[in-house]
Amino acid sequence: MDFTIARRNMVEGQIRTNRVTDPLVLNAMKTLPRELFVPKAMQSICYMDEEIPLGNGRCLMEPMILARLLQECAVQEDDVVLVIGAGTGYSAAVMAHMASTVVALEADQELADRASRLMADLNIDNVAVVSGPLDQGYPQQSPYDVIFFDGAIAEVPKAILDQLREGGRLVTVIEDDADAEVGQATLVTRNEGVVGRRTAFDAKVPMLPGFEPAPKFVF
Repeated sequence: MDFTIARRNMVEGQIRTNRVTDPLVLNAMKTLPRELFVPKAMQSICYMDEEIPLGNGRCLMEPMILARLLQECAVQEDDVVLVIGAGTGYSAAVMAHMASTVVALEADQELADRASRLMADLNIDNVAVVSGPLDQGYPQQSPYDVIFFDGAIAEVPKAILDQLREGGRLVTVIEDDADAEVGQATLVTRNEGVVGRRTAFDAKVPMLPGFEPAPKFVF
């Protein structure tokens, strides 16, 4: 399989045609070998518009949704980014092509180790893969210009929101109802101490572990 052609077709056929115009996003996803971030058995379908299982109950987000979320982040070349739930590191590696520094937080040590190896293999030296509980973020390197959740969450923990820099952007898919078929891609901003929130589009992505909606009380 010619992955270079598949990568170009993904960008031109799936991403650019779905209102993604940010050149940093397009160029990064056209450059980065997505096939390296998935199990070998899944490489032949990794450029299709669907999520890819990574093992341990985790998935790689489908390309079109990821691209649209990254566009909402409006990443700048001097930004410091926190990726929460980085998995094997694909989204962090994409943003490494766009930002100054990326902190990739992953709770699953096996996935974190693989992400670290991939960054080294690809000579991506502006991503720091760190391990720890996802719901606490990574305050050691805060504040961040951009915080990105690589999966759906029920709500943004205050501990993570507090790590967002003034003028920063936090992007995630909010899925606060376990019975809902889709979630809402959401942009959270902090300007002059005021936190704003805007729904960008509907999206269905896997839930990050530890961020599930609270169970409903049933009489």
